[in-house]
Amino acid sequence: MAGELLQEASDRLREAAEAASGDTQQRIYDQSDAIATLAARDRGPDHGRLARHMNALGELADDTEGEVREAVVEAREKLSTFREGVEGV
Repeated sequence: MAGELLQEASDRLREAAEAASGDTQQRIYDQSDAIATLAARDRGPDHGRLARHMNALGELADDTEGEVREAVVEAREKLSTFREGVEGV
């Protein structure tokens, strides 16, 4: 289930990237790719890595609107849900 949340977040970001343009499109795609890589790993990410992705997605949400923003916010929520199950901090 946990890895599925990361993959779902990545998929949602991929959809957002397809609807975006320019530099924002590339930034969203880069986040999607990085999160997909985390989802495929045997060992899950730590709080710090997740926080960095969540911060980046927060900035992207502020920089976008409409369906792109909604997709970014939804992906960030999935990361937040995943992070709740990560041990540590």
